[in-house]
This record gives sequence, structure tokens and C-alpha cells, in this order.
Amino acid sequence: MDGTALLRWGRLALTALERHRDEINALNVFPVADSDTGTNLLGTMRAAVHGAEAVHAEAEAVHTNEPEVSAHAVTAAMAKAATIGARGNSGIILSQVLRGIADAVVTGPLTERALRVALRQAARLVREALSSPVEGTMLTVLDRAAERASDCTERELVAVALAAADGAAKALGETPAQLGVLREAGVVDAGARGLLVLLDELVAAAGGSAPTRPAYRRGAPEQRESAMTVVSATGDLDAGIPGAGPETPGVTASNPVVAVVDSAVSGSVGRAGVAAPHYEVMFLVRGTDERRIAALRDRLGALGDSVVVVGDGSQTWSAHVHCADAGAAVEAGLETGALSGIRIETLTVSPHALGGTDRAILAVATGVGAVRLFEDAGAVVLEGEVTADVLLEAIRAVRQREVLVLPNGALPAHELVAVSVAARDGQREVLMLPCGSMVQGLAALAMHDTGRAAADDAFAMSEAAAGTRWGALRMAPERALTMVGMCEAGDGLGLVGHDVVVIDSDVRAAGRTLLDRMLGLGGELVTMLIGCDAPEGLSADLAGHVAAGFPGVEVVVYPGGQAGDLVQIGVE
Repeated sequence: MDGTALLRWGRLALTALERHRDEINALNVFPVADSDTGTNLLGTMRAAVHGAEAVHAEAEAVHTNEPEVSAHAVTAAMAKAATIGARGNSGIILSQVLRGIADAVVTGPLTERALRVALRQAARLVREALSSPVEGTMLTVLDRAAERASDCTERELVAVALAAADGAAKALGETPAQLGVLREAGVVDAGARGLLVLLDELVAAAGGSAPTRPAYRRGAPEQRESAMTVVSATGDLDAGIPGAGPETPGVTASNPVVAVVDSAVSGSVGRAGVAAPHYEVMFLVRGTDERRIAALRDRLGALGDSVVVVGDGSQTWSAHVHCADAGAAVEAGLETGALSGIRIETLTVSPHALGGTDRAILAVATGVGAVRLFEDAGAVVLEGEVTADVLLEAIRAVRQREVLVLPNGALPAHELVAVSVAARDGQREVLMLPCGSMVQGLAALAMHDTGRAAADDAFAMSEAAAGTRWGALRMAPERALTMVGMCEAGDGLGLVGHDVVVIDSDVRAAGRTLLDRMLGLGGELVTMLIGCDAPEGLSADLAGHVAAGFPGVEVVVYPGGQAGDLVQIGVE
């Protein structure tokens, strides 16, 4: 399999993870029963595929007839993008599976021999990255896949891929016997189920047919039988003693309310008398070395559990920990190197684990990519032309009693107030959040926490939206008078909020000037949603402009697919 074939595998795997996301989420009880493993794997794989597509597109631009892109170029891009965009423990482990493949195809395509090497390398990288490896999880199933691939006597790639996938499937069925929390819940390991999806799609991409697997459900007979008939040691997670103390100045937990989780439900197994971890902390580290990374891994292991610190092979590392003192975890990172992409989220038991929740997020979104972003974050999405009546009907269709609405600029304020009043019927609480754009909605959704009261949740989300300056780059459809002068049809228009502040005959130049204006007031993170009509290379041009002119500002680019705005920009 060359680079093009491996990109096809990535796309197949992405589609399959979308298909199995709910199944995997429902299995998620370890290390925390927050039902997000499927979502995390999907988000990480989406980042990986986007990275590979960018490399492939560059090759197409140079070689228009037949893109010459190597297997290593594609998989290295996938590994790097997955490391940077990793979501959760499972996402970080997935990045190392991709790195293992990249390391194995440095000199040629993915062959049956290279696949054996790739799986062994991936298994080694994952075990090295974990401070306290736990059996009955992704790493156990990855080990078994690597073993079965090595033992396979066939010399065809598809045969070795099938052997690895079947080995993973068998090991997956045995995970309840190895980990007590899985056995008690009657489930297999969620992350390992996701790994099996990737291996099954590799079989298909190599020229075979993706194997048919049983539906893995909570309490399914296959899982209970496996737990009874397979005898294996149960792994325990050494949680470490969570730190306690003030948070690092300038670093704010995105979900400040602590949800106390029963360790028997969440799978957070700590030492006797020590509180279970409360926060999931993730960040990227650059400007460091392996020695300091090893010290960071040890330090995080002393602060909490579920510690994973992995590299992308090109001097960027991604760190993950569940702990009680988020500030101490960030301080440990700052002592190691230059940090970016800091994410701190409350660990909250999923409503799936505790019998349901009475709150839903309803978001208005346009564009295939933007819709996926909101859905991946757990929102119910209302697409298409939205009127007050359509929004009211959508709110009434939501089953939950509490509904938080992200209108994202779809309707004016007075109509939103009228809809909110009409939707309240004594049985339902409706809270409209002041989000004037999709980028503000995404910032608000990142703060959502079902562990808080609805009013507190809405306040925190509204505060995040208000703290996000937003703008847009558009192309003028006709000659018109704006607040900064006359524009001609085809001119680039830069808007901050709803006001035109930049006019330039060169659309790209208008985008660069708009970013200068928006970042002139400060900012640490720029989020760009790329529209369906954006000129080719525009996102790279604008991201490069930020990198050159505003060192230290992080840029995240998503294919939004929205019409109208060539780029929608948020600055936090």
C-alpha cells in the first residue's frame, strides 16, 4: 500500500468510526465512565486524515497526473496531526499506532513484512508511553494483534492484516476477564473496540473484505461468556497521590466545578483514602528532549492516573493525565518545555452510566464539517434555513427537560427571546446562549459540563462565547457602500462581528489584514472554519501569516463547509 492507498484506509477508518461511535461510547466505563471514547477516537482520526489529505493535495499540485506521495509521507502526516489533535487517552494511543506504521514504511510501501514491524513498533511505543500499563485495554489488544501478525505464515498483506484483526477481536472478547470494571459492567474495552475497527478497515483497504463482527453491547452474552471462560490476571491501575494546591496563575480549568465520581463506576482506582481524579488535563510540549519527557511522565504519574506522554517523531509530544490538581499538571509541563493546546476538563460520569441526563445542547450549524464538529462534541444539530418556527419546533422535539440553545447567529435577538418564551411550558427549561457565530458556539460548547446546574453551565458557556472575538472573510457579491467605503463585486471583505472593517481587491490580503486587526487586541488561539467556496490554499496562507506575525499564537483550522463566509475566524 502506497501513500494513496493508506490515505484511503484512513478515510475508510474514519467512516467506520463514525458508524460505530455510539456503540463505542456506550462501552466506555474505563478509566472514566464518561462515554466519550468513540467521540475521541473519531476526532483524533479526523485530524489524522486531514493531515494526510493536506500532504496528498500538495503532491497532486506538483504531479497532476499521478500524485507521487510516499507511504511514509502520508502516515507521518497522520501521526503528527493525530498527536497534535489527540482527544482523550484513546486518541493519544491511536496516534502511536499511526506513528508505528510511519516508522515501518520509511523506505517503501506498507507490505506484509512492514505491517508486522508496524504493529510491534506501535505496541512498544504505547507501553513506553504509559506510566502504569493496565491489561484488558487497548494496549493488550494491540499486543495480541502484533503477535498474531508475526505468527501468520502467509506472505500477502491482506492475510497478515486479517490475522492481526482476528487476533485483536479474540483479545477484545477477553478484556472483561482481565479488568474487573469491565466485567462488572458487562462490556468489552471501548478503546480496544475502536482499535478493532481500524484493523478491520485495513483488511478492506488491503484488498479484502472487512470482517463482520458481533454487536458489542453492555451485558451482551458474548462478553459475559468470555469473562467466565477465559482466565487471566486482572490489572490494577496505580493512581498515585493526586496533588493539591492553587492552580497555576493564568491557567483556568475549562470546567471549574468538580464532579465527585464513584471509583467503582468510573474505573478510577486510587489508593485507599485518596480522592479519585477530577480533571482530564492535556497539552502539547515542544522544545524539550527525551530525558525531560521521561521526567514529566514520572511527575504526572505521581499526580494522577491515565498518564500517557507520546511523541510524533518530530519533536512534539502530547501529554494526558487524570488528576485532582490541574494546575500542578500544567506546572509540570511548563518545567519540561514550551506548552500549547492546554485543555482542562472535568471528569464527569456519563449519563449513559448513571441512567440518563435531563439536559441537551441544541446548536444551529451550516456546512458538513461544522455540523460534524458540533455533533462530535455531543450537540443536537439543527441544519438548513432556520426560522423562529423551525427553531421552536426543534426545541420541542428534544426529549430532555433542560435545553441549552446555541443559535450561532441564525436569528436576531428579539426572535430568540420570543422562541425561548414560547418553548417554556412548565415542563421544559430553555436557555438561549449569546452566540453570534459558529466559532463562538464551538468555544461555548467546549465549556459544557453536565455536572453543573443548568444555569451555571449556561453562564460558563456564555462567558466563553463572549470571550471569543469573531469575524469573517467574505467576497462582495456586488458593488455596495460599507461603513469603511465603497466595495466592488469580487472584493474581499473582512468583518469583525457584523461590521465590515476591511476592503481589499485581493481576498487573501483582506484575510491577512483582518487577522492583524483581530489579533491587535491580543489572543492566544485562532480558530478558522474554512467555507466551501474558499480559494485553494487560503487556510495555509492565513495560518502562515499568523505564525509569522504573531509567534506563540496557536492556530486551529477546520473544514467547515459553510456557504457565504470563505473563512469564519474566532480569537480567544
